[in-house]
Amino acid sequence: MAHADPPHGAQRWRTSSLGDSTDTSPGELQQLGEHVHQCRGRLAGLRCSLEAVHGFVAARFVTTLVIAALALGLLAWMA
Repeated sequence: MAHADPPHGAQRWRTSSLGDSTDTSPGELQQLGEHVHQCRGRLAGLRCSLEAVHGFVAARFVTTLVIAALALGLLAWMA
């Protein structure tokens, strides 16, 4: 089974060392550093807040559904 060559400048990623060293290469560490830097950008605060809200709602899922149903019922009754 033949594999297509990756585009110029792209790395071919493997999930096995195939007998080679399992250490990370300097190129992999650089790409990881760039990715982490991007993740800590402008939207990091917003993402953190959304994760906190998600955690709060997920822990109280049934209560959240009851409150949402009551709110919708109240809105339908008022209309």
